[in-house]
Amino acid sequence: MQASPPGKDAHWGTELLAGISVAGVLLPEAVAYAAIAGVEPLHALLATLIGLCVYPCLGSSRFAIVSPTSSAAAVFASAVAVGGPAMGYALVGLTGALFLVAAALHAGFLGAFISRPVLRGFAWALGLSIMIKQLPHIAGLPVQASQVGPLLWELLGHAAQWHRASALLGTAALLLWLALHHGLRRWLFVPTSFLVLGLGVALSALLDLGAQGVARVGDIAWQALPWSWPSLDSARWLHAMELAPALLLILFAESWGAVRSLALQNGDRIDANRELLALGAANLASGLVQGLPVGAGFSAAAANHAAGGRSKWAGVAAALALALLLWLARPWLALLPLPVLAAVVVGILSHNFWPRAVLTSLRLGGDAWLALVAAAGVFVLGVLPGMVLAVALSLLLAIRRFAQPLVTELGLLPGTRDYLDRRRHPETTAVAGTLIMRPEEPLFFANAEQVLQFISRRVDATQASTVVLSLEVCDDLDSTAVEALAEFAASLAQRGTALLLARVKDRPREALMRMGLTDAAVGGVALFWSVDDAAQAASSLAAESSPARH
Repeated sequence: MQASPPGKDAHWGTELLAGISVAGVLLPEAVAYAAIAGVEPLHALLATLIGLCVYPCLGSSRFAIVSPTSSAAAVFASAVAVGGPAMGYALVGLTGALFLVAAALHAGFLGAFISRPVLRGFAWALGLSIMIKQLPHIAGLPVQASQVGPLLWELLGHAAQWHRASALLGTAALLLWLALHHGLRRWLFVPTSFLVLGLGVALSALLDLGAQGVARVGDIAWQALPWSWPSLDSARWLHAMELAPALLLILFAESWGAVRSLALQNGDRIDANRELLALGAANLASGLVQGLPVGAGFSAAAANHAAGGRSKWAGVAAALALALLLWLARPWLALLPLPVLAAVVVGILSHNFWPRAVLTSLRLGGDAWLALVAAAGVFVLGVLPGMVLAVALSLLLAIRRFAQPLVTELGLLPGTRDYLDRRRHPETTAVAGTLIMRPEEPLFFANAEQVLQFISRRVDATQASTVVLSLEVCDDLDSTAVEALAEFAASLAQRGTALLLARVKDRPREALMRMGLTDAAVGGVALFWSVDDAAQAASSLAAESSPARH
């Protein structure tokens, strides 16, 4: 038998070990996120296996691990609270279908429509609210409230009814998790959560904690769930359709941030549209088998990278290892105490307790206030309305920025052919009789008329004989913008003012030509490649018209 090439076995061995390590992280996370979602662990475990198997076939990152995430589980739980588990599974399937549509439309830019301050505020508030919602499990006290404030009030108001054994066990598990994770992590060979949960199972078996009133996970009935769409009435389907775009943006922004961060660290190239395709296929399949929504969470991807995984085979190995664990370890998982599971969830999310990222955004200024609004939305309105508010804020901010008429007046920098903002560079000079203006946002249907009206008022104020309009930020012009330019040129012509267009790129140039706006035979608008060429042409026009004026 021919020997394997040097390093090949080591490579496969490294990927296998990384997969086993990732499985050790994903198993407790899946059980924990199922508790957050309010469903049996089977639904999270199935979603994990689907994500691990589907993503390597379609995704572009060699480090991404697609599985349920805390934010996705919380959103799922909010949908369940509105319309039951069937609505949650419908939301997962619809989100997957929207991902596939977005991939077909090459809409990889969608993730950019959630600003970073909004995402940070939402993530911090979501993590903190999930942590707070684990406290009743640690205290061993069922509560009726679902919002953060009323839940804390009810929990504190019934402090005398806390189950002491559950509270002691949960508190000890949390302290142990924090001590191991922050103090001894570099010397541990198994994931912290896996170790703490294992100790909880051992204590449950040795001390018979169930007989002492400590709640346990219970038997995980492993069965093949039918591939079918959820049975819902039309009103709930419509409500799920309303929520699916927001969940898509949140999942994609979270996943894209995770895979892009690791890609930049390792000099990899990733394809946003392939990520949309992979996430769409995984979520659609998960919804069909009644699984949770899945995404490429940073914790699992970072664990894969730290464990030495350098290819997609690590994810496949993780799926095999997880399936083996489920086959062998389900009786032990049934013994897992819920206070210990809740403590592990709090430990996993403990890095979100202090809003460092939100405070960093506030120091940057600008739109950072949106982080506080997004966080307040989650705390006051709940996870699902808070998510919708966060997405709506980002979209409104983008629309507002593009729609507002931001226009700069340019002047010539002496001794050069450069034209700069006259307000910021007072050393620049105006070209006699000429007004040179530059929109700072692309012209399109939402802002074209406002921008041109602003310039028209400036023309009236300066009594300029020629207007040079620089379109350097416009990569294209839609029909509204072209028609608005034609009307603007006609309005200026009635006042005896000429319009020259500078820095016109190829696609806008073609759009203007199709409109007939550049036809010289009917006195069309002249186009120039540079502002200086247009300014010199304007000076020539002014010189030609001077004798006539005298």
